[in-house]
Parts: sequence; C-alpha cells; structure tokens
Amino acid sequence: MDKNKIIITGGSGFIGTNLVEHYLSLGWDVLNLDINSPRNSAHKEYWQKLDIVDRAELLRVFHDFSPDYVLHFAARTDLDEHENLSGYSANIQGVRNMVDAIKSTSGIKRTIFASSQLVCRVGYQPATDEDYCPNTLYGHSKVIGEQIVRASGNIGASWVLIRPTSIWGPWFDVPYRTFFMTINKGLYIHSGQIQTQKKWGFVLNSVQQIHKLLIGPGDMINSKTFYLADYSPLILKDFANSAQKEMGARKIVTLPFWLMKLIAQGGDTLKLLFLKNPPLTSFRLNNIITNEIQETSSLEEITGPLPFTYLLGIEKTVEWLKSQQII
Repeated sequence: MDKNKIIITGGSGFIGTNLVEHYLSLGWDVLNLDINSPRNSAHKEYWQKLDIVDRAELLRVFHDFSPDYVLHFAARTDLDEHENLSGYSANIQGVRNMVDAIKSTSGIKRTIFASSQLVCRVGYQPATDEDYCPNTLYGHSKVIGEQIVRASGNIGASWVLIRPTSIWGPWFDVPYRTFFMTINKGLYIHSGQIQTQKKWGFVLNSVQQIHKLLIGPGDMINSKTFYLADYSPLILKDFANSAQKEMGARKIVTLPFWLMKLIAQGGDTLKLLFLKNPPLTSFRLNNIITNEIQETSSLEEITGPLPFTYLLGIEKTVEWLKSQQII
C-alpha cells in the first residue's frame, strides 16, 4: 500500500516540528518546506530549503512531490514590524503562492491553512469568522491571508482555516518558552489577585486536533474556521504555579496591580530606548490580565477528548527543557 504523502510548510518551526514528528511516526512520506533548517536535527533528511514567496520554485516542488495532504504553517510570526505590511510578505504573497501551488497539483485531498488568533485583538469575541479586529500588523497580515483563501474559490482540494491560540510545549520559542524561563529564574510575578482564564493549547493536543481536521468528515470541516486550543480554560495563576513547582523554582511573588502597571510602563520605555524584549510591557500585561475564551465546541465535536491535561503537558515540557539543557 502506498504511503500517504504530506507537505508541511514551516516544518522547522515550533508547531511544525511537532507535526513532522507526528507524521513520521505514522509512517507517512513527509516533506518539510522551510527557509530555516529543522529545530530537531533528526528531521534534516525530510527538509528542503524553500522560501514560499518564491512562487516558481514552490510550484515546481509541489509538482515533483505530488502530496496527498498539505499543512501550511510557514509564516513570519513575530510582532516586531510596525511600519509596513510588506515585512509580512510570507503571510500574504506566500498564501497566494500556496493557493496557486495547490490548484496546480492534482490529487491533494485536504489542506489546512494556519492563521492566528491575532486576526482579532486579545479579548475581542468575533461575531462571525469574518469579523476581524487586529491591533498589530502581524494580525492584519493574517487577516489578508484568510481573505485570500476564502476568495480563492475551487482550489482543487478541500481546505480548512485554523487559528492557533497561545500554543506551548516541546520545541517552543518566544514568547512561551520565555514564560517558562522567567518562572524558572524566579522573575515571574503574579498581577495582584486577578484570576485570568485562558484557553491555551498544549502542542501535542494541537497536533492531535490538526490530524483529526486533516482526515475527518468533510461535511464538518471543509471551508470552515476553527480556533486551536485546549477545551478547558486554565487559570493563568494556577498554570504558572504548577510550572514553578514542576521546575523546582522559587515561589512566585504577587505584586499589587498598580505596581505591575508601573513596571510595564518602565518596560515600554526600555523597549523604545534599546531593549528589544523586556520582561514586561503594557502590551504583555494587558494580555496577561485579559480572559481568552475562544469558541472550540465545534472542534471538540470532531476531535473528542484530548490526550493531555495541562499538568501532564507541563511535565512533558519541563522534561524537554531539561533534555535540551535549557534549564
């Protein structure tokens, strides 16, 4: 029996690395297209260096590999661009090129396009899938990417849009690895008595959800949009305390919220002057204290129960951090 063949763009990134590992474990024929080399050196033989903005090369690779499935995760994901959308060309022209590559390749059964929860500012509850409210250029670029997919018509394969929320776990980087590292160093601070609720996602749960969307029933999935998150909200303070205990770090200090605001304002000043990534800014503090409860019931209906609780996810994440000699 022939192997399933899958192209994963951005397979050298955080979620992508976990996806490459998952499909290799299933015995699929995997091709990672990424401008960067794999984070996991064991994946190097499955990687081909490619910039998705290069349309001609992308179409050539799709034609030669002829995938059955496509997971499109390649993107510029930082929030550092403040001047011009052209800095996020991978998120706009790259999506146009992906649509063209899929249209030009027969036999693709389903494609998942990764967008972002930041097509809406944190805390905004959209009324429909096309109710957008970005407050960063990155979020705006992802809005345009979604609009390109929806306007593309028949691309020859069924497609799904997913909006990853705050995903964390093995192979992660900033900002959530920074979150764990700050706790490990004893520098994380609770903001008063605020009990913020978050639907974050442990990455190995996310991989399970993505796989179910890739192979699940078309009438529940095709041309729809899903937020990618664990289904039960966590209390941010409890999550941080659990991570602190698992790492054996110093107990987390609680400061009054007014003092946290002053510290954040100081971080804003440092960022303006010279420090690219201060521990706390007003933007980050607002994210910390804002509830994030996305609609995930339609995804849960497709995937069923998830394999990992957040406590088990923390255990596996700390185990990975130690294996990489990060902590």
